[in-house]
Amino acid sequence: MNRLLRALVVAGGLITVWQAIVWITGAPPYILPSPAAVVVAWAAEWRLILDHAALTAAEIVLGLGFGAVLGSTSALVMAYFRPARRWLMPVLVISQAVPVFALAPLLVLWLGYGMASKVAMATLIIYFPVTAAFHDGLRRTEPGWLDLARTMDAGRWAMLRHVRVPAALPALASGLRVATAVAPIGAVVGEWVGSSAGLGYLMLHANARMQVDVMFAALATLAVLVVALYVGVDRALRRALPWQVESNPSND
Repeated sequence: MNRLLRALVVAGGLITVWQAIVWITGAPPYILPSPAAVVVAWAAEWRLILDHAALTAAEIVLGLGFGAVLGSTSALVMAYFRPARRWLMPVLVISQAVPVFALAPLLVLWLGYGMASKVAMATLIIYFPVTAAFHDGLRRTEPGWLDLARTMDAGRWAMLRHVRVPAALPALASGLRVATAVAPIGAVVGEWVGSSAGLGYLMLHANARMQVDVMFAALATLAVLVVALYVGVDRALRRALPWQVESNPSND
């Protein structure tokens, strides 16, 4: 209840600042519409906005799933097979060194204007934080736990399965939280480059037609969608990792 109240207070504060900027600057509606105008536009076009939002949500969720599986697998391979790290690490770095805007046209060209190219872009963005976080967690397992496993004559696979992976799950959870926050970037950029549906497409279409209030309504819907997805993933991870204790720095 407290979290919901804080969220409402923050949202109300942002809307108040937004309305104050409109009043102070006197910006015309085609530059910066008021919150009330955006609400009216959303109420008038809610069916259209939600239809596009459903497609964007599907792209984000699929990209998050594929990116999490691919990233976790890559981290496990690098942790279990040390020579593989020399081959996969450059791929990991290159996946982030090349801007996603540069890859978007290629992915659309190769995979088409449908959902596949957007899912691929979301997967590409998610791949790095998941792989890096999980691999770092696998590398930083408590040495005492590994020594105890060795005294019990545990093999490499047993140590990885029963010691390293459970110990690295909190790090993987952190990577998944970051991935959830950045996943919409790939989907929306893909819709900007080439698409006939989705919130990114709707925003571009509304901007071209000078329907700035509709564009803001679509943007607000995207923000709510991402926040809801992040909250859902965060709660699922908390339930899946009940042993992960959070410390409060203010008590130090």
